[in-house]
Amino acid sequence: MFDSFPGGVSERMDRSTYHADFRRVQESGIRHLNKLERGQDFKERGFSSWEAFAAGEWDRALSLIEEKRDAYARQFREAAQRNILRRRLRVVELPVTPYVQWELFVLRLRVELGDNIKVLDARKISDVEKYRPVPEVVILGDVAMYEVLYDDDGNASGANRFSDRSLIRETSAGFDALYERGDDFHDFFDREIAPLPPPAIAC
Repeated sequence: MFDSFPGGVSERMDRSTYHADFRRVQESGIRHLNKLERGQDFKERGFSSWEAFAAGEWDRALSLIEEKRDAYARQFREAAQRNILRRRLRVVELPVTPYVQWELFVLRLRVELGDNIKVLDARKISDVEKYRPVPEVVILGDVAMYEVLYDDDGNASGANRFSDRSLIRETSAGFDALYERGDDFHDFFDREIAPLPPPAIAC
């Protein structure tokens, strides 16, 4: 699974170029968008909820997530109008990092608004990750695939863009297989996240 991915030919894009290309492809008539998220600690500067989380203000961080409600709802309406099926698989290592604990509250809002998100315990894919972690990747139909890149401090820095359709199909098949292994979002959240106290150290 994902065997060909490390050798795939890609084009390096900075963050603004990646976002522009992503929007262009998303509006080109694709029918599905799949996101596989593997990292356990990121920075999301500019997102007020994350800024509060990073400052150690847990209750405020959770309340500020609501600021995203309208933007997320609009995102999902636009996807529905274009007939795009959106799916996300969040791989989680246990015990969860403070960042993942916070992020799953954000994802809970997205699920409430209609996003199709599953969570996968990393221990369940030790066979797949024997030599390397599964890729941090966004797949847009069979047209484009992006390996999302981050700097050493966890800030999004751009993406590697892949356009080889055979590689995209192989990676999509891997995503589908892992998505089937994933837990229902609410089942995982209620079992692993809801009982946790606020994280002692935000970042």
